[in-house]
Amino acid sequence: MRTFASVGEVVDEIPPDQPLHVFREHSLKKAANFFLNNFKGTVLYAVKTNPAPYVIKSVYDSGIRQFDVASLPEIELVRSVAPDAKLHFMHTIKSRSAIREAYYKHGVRDFSLDSHEELQKIIAETNNAQDLNLFVRLAIPNTYAELNLSDKFGISLKDAPGLLKRSREHSAKLGMCFHVGSQCMHPDAYRIAMRMVKNVINKAAVQIEMLDVGGGFPSVYPGMIPPDIQSYFDTIHDEFKKFKNFKAIELMAEPGRAIVAESGSVIARVELRKDSFLYINDGTYGSLFDAGTPHFIFPVKMVRPNGRAYSENIQPFSFFGPTCDTLDFMKGPFYLPEDIQEGDYIEIGQLGAYGKTLATGFNGFKPSEELVNVQDEPLMTLYDEDHIVSQEPLEIIAA
Repeated sequence: MRTFASVGEVVDEIPPDQPLHVFREHSLKKAANFFLNNFKGTVLYAVKTNPAPYVIKSVYDSGIRQFDVASLPEIELVRSVAPDAKLHFMHTIKSRSAIREAYYKHGVRDFSLDSHEELQKIIAETNNAQDLNLFVRLAIPNTYAELNLSDKFGISLKDAPGLLKRSREHSAKLGMCFHVGSQCMHPDAYRIAMRMVKNVINKAAVQIEMLDVGGGFPSVYPGMIPPDIQSYFDTIHDEFKKFKNFKAIELMAEPGRAIVAESGSVIARVELRKDSFLYINDGTYGSLFDAGTPHFIFPVKMVRPNGRAYSENIQPFSFFGPTCDTLDFMKGPFYLPEDIQEGDYIEIGQLGAYGKTLATGFNGFKPSEELVNVQDEPLMTLYDEDHIVSQEPLEIIAA
């Protein structure tokens, strides 16, 4: 992986013909250190967010040694990069073979579940093992989240006490977990969820040893600016102290987007302009899925090679991706110089989460296999020295 001082330097030295992903390792490590230094519990990295081996290694090197994995391939991946990492199989619906291989081949002991049927699968495929650490996942409202996960996963408040009691019988350590939804925009979501968990524990009349508050910790995007991340931690810590015997419970979290989003971006090229529509060489079937279906607005920066003059006036644009599918459309608005044209480059930020991870090869279009590391700052950040959001999405580089 070659290192450059800035994205402008990348464009000047290797004007990319395909979408080129940029990695800012220093940004990832800053976010990881913020969690490690301020969250009063165990931090698990959610591998699904970005499973690239270089990301796993960077997360591990930053000091995060436990990982939330959702599949056998993710388990194998982390084992190949960080053999001594502790893995937690937190997908609530797993194949029998995945449970069996995770337990016997890869040493996984932590499993989540949200049904009696899944509990029976885990018991059967581990031969009624006595060293299981089981997490019962509770379905909670995803009121403050941009992406709702509550319809697919979790057991209801009504049925949870029975499953928790049954899981206690087969757990060396028993835990509860939940997910407030992806890109959670208010810390009160965790307060509500933790009170629901406490209610279930009281009704089941059992003691738990682990409480996993899941993921959902947000990143920052234009028009989607969350509160200070520290306020999420303060809310969780405050509510956790209200649990009976809380000092005997391990507090855990599974950040993903908040760790890696700022560390990744893509350099895309304008292939054609039609009025306020820019046809670029990346799209929703590539790195920009979230700009299409969920309609995220990403920070953008024009990167104009060779120091060519540009207009100081900006205007909103929408993007079409390179495929022949009309769904390959990103409404935006993305604010760029009014004279942007074919051959100009655009850096699109906050793509360390679910960017290259979701890219396909549809129609033969996909990002370059090459990756570059740059040392300049991300387009937006939650992790500056004063923990104040920094926004510079409209800056234009004359490379």
